[in-house]
Amino acid sequence: MVVDGFFIAGAAVCLLSTLVCVGAAAIRQPPNDITILAVAAVELFLLVYLVAGVLRQAGGESVAGEPWEFWGYLVTALMIPVGAFWWAILERSRWSNLVLGAVGITIFVMLFRMEQIWDGVVPA
Repeated sequence: MVVDGFFIAGAAVCLLSTLVCVGAAAIRQPPNDITILAVAAVELFLLVYLVAGVLRQAGGESVAGEPWEFWGYLVTALMIPVGAFWWAILERSRWSNLVLGAVGITIFVMLFRMEQIWDGVVPA
């Protein structure tokens, strides 16, 4: 797999978001502005990744794997932070921070798979 800047930036944003949210849960804090903004940063990254993906394909760079699979992962990834945000708003307990923390881990795994699809690497 070719490691590009988008993957490294996404991994950093996801890791930071997870650490912030799990840390808040560990000190028994309900969801607050910091944890919500940490997940919003993941969503913002995904929106930038979406635009970059469109521009990369428009510029002639093609997805080596199945394009429908790549775009399916990306659309699904865009919905996960939104769902976790609503969960955190509706259930204002410290456990909601763990749901917010799971966003970073989940998106990291999906981002890893999207990079595999883009580069045409077959998973083991």
